[in-house]
Amino acid sequence: MYPINDREYLKICAEIAQLMSISLSSAKKKVEMHISKIGAKTLEDKRLAAKEIFMSCQKNESEGIKSGRIFDDLMQSLANEDQFLTED
Repeated sequence: MYPINDREYLKICAEIAQLMSISLSSAKKKVEMHISKIGAKTLEDKRLAAKEIFMSCQKNESEGIKSGRIFDDLMQSLANEDQFLTED
């Protein structure tokens, strides 16, 4: 998957990173894993997927649930990519 350099998308990822107290690259990676799982193709679909994750994180934080658990689930390997290794 190539990097997404859309300004609105990056802003949403930055908000996720701030909310979760993680780096921007980690937030982007986790959002991109979710995008890959749902199979979003258009930029608008990718923005919506990022917004869904952000809204979920906001809701969980307000309820006292740590969103890191959500990201742990998202970071599970895909069936066809379980032997693929990428560098940070």
